[in-house]
Amino acid sequence: MITALAGGVGAARFLTGLTKLVKEEDLSVVVNTGDDIELFGLHISPDVDIVTYTLAGIVDEVKGWGIRGDTFRCLETLRKHGEDTWFGLGDRDLATHLYRTQRLKQGFTLTQITSEICDVLGLGVKVLPMSNDKFETRVKTREGSMHFEEYFVRRQAKDEILSVEFVGAATAKPSPGVLDAILDAETVVVCPSNPVVSIGTILSVDGVRDALKRTNARVVGVSPIVAGLPIKGPADKMLRSLGVEVSAFGVAEFYSDFLDAFVIDTKDAGAKGRLEQLGLDVKVANTVMKSLEDKVALAKVVLQH
Repeated sequence: MITALAGGVGAARFLTGLTKLVKEEDLSVVVNTGDDIELFGLHISPDVDIVTYTLAGIVDEVKGWGIRGDTFRCLETLRKHGEDTWFGLGDRDLATHLYRTQRLKQGFTLTQITSEICDVLGLGVKVLPMSNDKFETRVKTREGSMHFEEYFVRRQAKDEILSVEFVGAATAKPSPGVLDAILDAETVVVCPSNPVVSIGTILSVDGVRDALKRTNARVVGVSPIVAGLPIKGPADKMLRSLGVEVSAFGVAEFYSDFLDAFVIDTKDAGAKGRLEQLGLDVKVANTVMKSLEDKVALAKVVLQH
């Protein structure tokens, strides 16, 4: 059994390759919910949706999110009514959020609802939201504190980051199955996602980091930083705000208390020796996934023992 810790686009691309090598029913994916946000009265789970849509083969691959070929007529009409429509919600995508919100009001958990959505999409992969509890990633800037999605989407990640806050981290419990998925796995993969606001959120949930330390599984990370720059998103700003070196080494050191192996890009091959000083089995590969072949090749490297 393989368990992956995942954020959004980068993780989803990697998982696409992984599912070509392993049976879906042998894969569990623990997904960040710190990005979850309420808009127009609806509960949006951006990373959960990106992962499920991608694995179902319906994601808009150009954008990396949303449903391919979706229309935005509802959002356009809301805009005419004077609503602020900074977050892109397609019409078919809205059906997911309507269903999720309705089921939450009926008393079902985010984990139960995600399982139902996966069944509808025909997925054999077990997708586990990291927590069913309220959890919100907020970014503090000179303009004030704001939800991560507002910082990332509305403000295009242009603001200087002063700090990152996980609201609810002190009380959030892991969703049922999360700790078992880590403890019972043969391999745990830390996907190439933002170490702070995608993976860091999962690690902050009670018991998760301890489970990663205790598991007998081989824990393998994939660097989201290539030649000192993130492949996508503001990971560099996030790491810098924590005083973490913006490099493959900085990410590996951030995970070093539970990591066994680390995959870095060919452009960072010169850092292999330094990384090995952390006690890691270091593999060098192409981590920039531009094609399905790239995704599968990277997944093969990660699964090598």
